[in-house]
Amino acid sequence: MLEIPENWSVKEIEELFHANLHDLGILANSFNSDTVTFVVNRHINYTDVCISKCPLCAFHKNREEGYLMSVEEVLKKAEEAVRLGATELHIVGGHNPDVSIEYFEDMFRAIKSKFPDVIIKALTATEIHFLSKIEKTSVAEVLDRLKSAGLQAMPGGGAEILDDSIRAKICPNKANSEEWLNVMRCAHKLGIKSNATMLFGHIENYRHRAKHLYRLWKLQEETEGFLAFIPLVFHPENTMLKKMGLVERRTDPVDILRTVAVSRIVLSNFKSVRAYWVMLGERLASVALCYGANDVDGTLIEEKVTHAAGAKTPVYLPVEKLMWIIKGAGKRAAERDTFYNILRVF
Repeated sequence: MLEIPENWSVKEIEELFHANLHDLGILANSFNSDTVTFVVNRHINYTDVCISKCPLCAFHKNREEGYLMSVEEVLKKAEEAVRLGATELHIVGGHNPDVSIEYFEDMFRAIKSKFPDVIIKALTATEIHFLSKIEKTSVAEVLDRLKSAGLQAMPGGGAEILDDSIRAKICPNKANSEEWLNVMRCAHKLGIKSNATMLFGHIENYRHRAKHLYRLWKLQEETEGFLAFIPLVFHPENTMLKKMGLVERRTDPVDILRTVAVSRIVLSNFKSVRAYWVMLGERLASVALCYGANDVDGTLIEEKVTHAAGAKTPVYLPVEKLMWIIKGAGKRAAERDTFYNILRVF
């Protein structure tokens, strides 16, 4: 019988990764109800220009090859999403030195002016950190201005692995682990809720994953500002990590299910752990709902980043497909908003 300590340590989390998978699944599921949630949302990647050029990423372009969307182009995509019933816009891009804080202020105000009910969930912690450097101001000032313009929540990207020895190899030119955590801490203090992610299945090991989960658990105990945790499976195609011979293929389904289950057990102070169907595939996402995941993310409508790295899943799943994933696991489906308010149950 697996036991849960009152306070986690990195060692105790690492030991969980070596436990029996069946036992992990049973324990992870004990934290969840029979209801699995999803959101109707759209991904909008406002730019693919990124000077950080992380070896883990296949999406980034240089200034000559890349694009930067105008506010009008973003509004057009927002309008298409709202027509499809979207309640959330997930807006992320790259570390583009040509983008100012005024660009985002204009974008967010325009969206909220035209679509006041849609929730703006935008900019990763590393984008916020980068923007503060470009603007030569504090992270708090950046976040406060963006919140005033309409920012309501933040995605969890850029966390990768919260261990700087790993970050030095997979994302050496962007915010370090403490800087990522500090952006989230600052956002939570300002009342901006966020998600958190972990990119796994590349050069890290169980100890690194355990350290990552421990640091998230600890920050959540402090701020209670995280909503969901999304374990992201690394896709190596078209990345420098594959070209360098460091990662050949995506990790196997057993490792994925093990990581989902451990995440749910450790991060019981998070509202949910997601089975991100884009990276898992529809069938494995359904299985993950029996190993601790209790959310399948959303419709997405236009996912680009993972597909640039070789994902073979669709770029959009209609509600009917999400329900197929959920009901295939013997669960009840419910649509939610960004903050996990239930909008309807199926």
